[in-house]
Amino acid sequence: MNSIAKLVNSIGQKAKLASESLRVANTKQKNNALIGIARQIDENKQRIIDANSIDIEAAKNNNIGDALIDRLMLNEERLDSVIESLNQISKLHDPIGNMSEFKERPSGIKIGKMMVPLGVIGIIYESRPNVTVDAAALCIKSGNAVILRGGSEAINSNKAFHTCIKKGLLDAGLDSNSVQLIEVTDREAVKELAGASDYVDAIIPRGGKGLIQNISKNAKVPVIKHLDGVCHTYLDNDADAQKGIDIAFNGKTRRYGVCNATETLLVHKDFEKTSLLKLINLLIEKGVEIRGCEKSQQLSNQIIKASDEDWAEEYLAPILSMKIVDSVDEAITHINTYGSSHTDAIVTENEEHSKKFLSEVDSSSVMVNASTGFADGFEYGLGAEIGISTGKFHVRGPVGLEGLTSQKYIVMGDGQIRP
Repeated sequence: MNSIAKLVNSIGQKAKLASESLRVANTKQKNNALIGIARQIDENKQRIIDANSIDIEAAKNNNIGDALIDRLMLNEERLDSVIESLNQISKLHDPIGNMSEFKERPSGIKIGKMMVPLGVIGIIYESRPNVTVDAAALCIKSGNAVILRGGSEAINSNKAFHTCIKKGLLDAGLDSNSVQLIEVTDREAVKELAGASDYVDAIIPRGGKGLIQNISKNAKVPVIKHLDGVCHTYLDNDADAQKGIDIAFNGKTRRYGVCNATETLLVHKDFEKTSLLKLINLLIEKGVEIRGCEKSQQLSNQIIKASDEDWAEEYLAPILSMKIVDSVDEAITHINTYGSSHTDAIVTENEEHSKKFLSEVDSSSVMVNASTGFADGFEYGLGAEIGISTGKFHVRGPVGLEGLTSQKYIVMGDGQIRP
């Protein structure tokens, strides 16, 4: 067994033991840990920002793009958001131990279900160091031990966060091994974690398509997939023009390097032309490169021709593909053909069109008259998210507390025996 395999094996053993105590920890203990972590982050903001500045400098030296640097960057405002997320999760209802669906059988026994933790979760992610805290917080609250393996580009930021997490756990009387960080950046650690079936109950990968496909192919434990976000906004012929401008512009430009950013704009051929031109000019003035179909190119000489590959591209950058379509049906077909089942939105005042879009677009979040930017665990009232599952098992959409649980049957009797 090589050194990295030994490291992951040791971490797995500690996580398994920690999960046994964490699964029976009471809600007060778990909430105290989250509040304690928030306090530690607040007290160590400058140390975290200093660690992050080392990562930012290294990223710039490695010519990482501006959008990815934005994902990596921590500042006072973003740390305040991390703290607020921890406080919100501490106030959420604890799902563990909840019993429901009780029904009495003819024999007199009562059968129900109880929500329980999954056990040990391995989370493999890139770029965004705030995932370290979000993932840890959701796992703690849902009674799961977690093994974190962040990207090498955020290693110093992740270490700084992990120090705060361990202190918060210890102050609350919980096992600090409930949250462990793999600090080696060798990719062999990813392979070992995905194959640690003796200790890990589920893997959640967050990152590029190549990472997730590789883990899905080689993992020896169940994978909750967070695939790329090829998100669409469709402006219907019956859309309110101003809503269309606002929603499409926000969906693309709010932040470029996030998975819920609009990457393709679909526009009905009869959408108000003056408003569409206004939207195009706003995007160009913002610095967004538009790659369009032939009909789109006729609207502006600054729109360049889109390739076939553009329709399935997650840019994570100020680039937008654009296509003029003849109907809502064509828009739906395009989305289901080229999308990644993440988030897609329609802007329309036509109830029939909105219902059709909701029922026929096969994505984890489908929206009517709202920006794709709302596809987020915090915005959905989950406190935070561990990722957005684009698969159909075991959970779909933003993965919050309940997405990190399973169920077991509970049978209550009074001496019954089966004939």
